[in-house]
Amino acid sequence: MWTLSGFIDEISPDFTEQCRTAAGLGLRYVELRSAWGVNILDLDPGRLGDMKRTLAAHDLEVSSIGSPIGKIFIDEEFAPHLDRMLHAADVAHLFAAPYVRIFSFFLRPGADPGAHREEVIGRLRALARVAEDADLVLLHENEKEIYGDVPGRCLDVVRSVDSPHLRLAWDPANFVQVGVRPYTDGYALLRPHVAYVQIKDALAATGVVVPAGAGDGEIARTLRALHHDGFDGFFSLEPHLSAATATGGFSGPELFRTAWQSFTDLLKTEGIEYS
Repeated sequence: MWTLSGFIDEISPDFTEQCRTAAGLGLRYVELRSAWGVNILDLDPGRLGDMKRTLAAHDLEVSSIGSPIGKIFIDEEFAPHLDRMLHAADVAHLFAAPYVRIFSFFLRPGADPGAHREEVIGRLRALARVAEDADLVLLHENEKEIYGDVPGRCLDVVRSVDSPHLRLAWDPANFVQVGVRPYTDGYALLRPHVAYVQIKDALAATGVVVPAGAGDGEIARTLRALHHDGFDGFFSLEPHLSAATATGGFSGPELFRTAWQSFTDLLKTEGIEYS
């Protein structure tokens, strides 16, 4: 039984509408990235308390904190960002979320990734130590233009940090947008380290994000392989069907429903049970 979740800030800035729409689709879990137009790590305690009460009122739990940790340039100061990771761990505990999504730092245009490898790995080890102390698991997302944007460097990240508190989130659209065929080029290499799947598809020719199965993300092939391998984890809808920025994306209620329908149709076609 696979478990669906979703970045519900793609539905609306209003958190009540986010939860109402998610619950109406039958989701039991959600991923928290922002509410009222403010990043989850920048909300004050009162707003976070409001979110907890609203989630409970809609019988929703939290699969992951969709944090922006690691979304700074590798040459920017790290100490304030490490403090932000400590806060992210506290937020995860507040919502009983087992995972926190992170990134492996943006590189300047034209930069050689190898020239920054040592700094990237050192920073990720520091983030992983926070997760170890907090008994959380970090999920490295293969965002474009960061160090770990292609399968080989994603593998380097998780092997070099070498911590059970750092695993991989698989985002097929992001792979497509950097010229990677996700299943063909990355599945066998990364599967042992994948703990979480983000559902987003894209067209290779243009990079435009489309509903699951309508692009070049090889999602159906990946689903079959994960099912065959006995994967048992979260699949988080991150549609980006209306807008996408460096800090997130937006779809609106109707396009979020379209994303949910497209993905659940794929699951039904493959005979995969979900909740």
